[in-house]
Amino acid sequence: MSIEFLLTSLAIVASPGTGVLYTLAAGLSSGVRASVFAAFACTLGILPHIAAALTGLAAVLHASALAFEIIKYLGVAYLLYMAWRTIMDREVLSVDEQRAPRTVRQTIVDGILLNILNPKLSIFFFAFLPQFVSPTQVNVLPEMLVLSGAFMAITFVVFVGYGVFAASMRRHVISRPVVVNWMRRTFAAAFLAMGAKLALTER
Repeated sequence: MSIEFLLTSLAIVASPGTGVLYTLAAGLSSGVRASVFAAFACTLGILPHIAAALTGLAAVLHASALAFEIIKYLGVAYLLYMAWRTIMDREVLSVDEQRAPRTVRQTIVDGILLNILNPKLSIFFFAFLPQFVSPTQVNVLPEMLVLSGAFMAITFVVFVGYGVFAASMRRHVISRPVVVNWMRRTFAAAFLAMGAKLALTER
């Protein structure tokens, strides 16, 4: 495994996206434990895309305009739903310590769906992983599995870092309802922007 792969993966993972946004929201609203589960869920959401890349399904997705569009717009719809829920449901981004926190199941399901419903991830792995596989390898599958595992590990560690940082800022937010409302609008707008970006994405 090359240092170039590790550095490239770190840069990709650390870039703001839906997973980072979701993990930050979990940390701010429910603390460290929720942010760790959110990071875990977003990492799990990568698995189907890696499997698609390893089995060649990503190539089919890239070739089929209809399949790509269906998955893409399911992802757009879910991002719009997340934006709507962030604005309308006060418990989604709330720092009220008296309320019951979101269940682990809710946190994990949302995180997994956010990553699964993004067809660009499959195509990304289809194009990204082979670049770091040794050209002398006869059977590339084991090496691609190792690289995939390393990418997922980096994702989890970086996302946990984001979440723990957000959770550490939670105390500064609890006593400031104005800040909470501003955060809710900001997260909703970010989900909307990512939905719009995905909608405009071409194969």
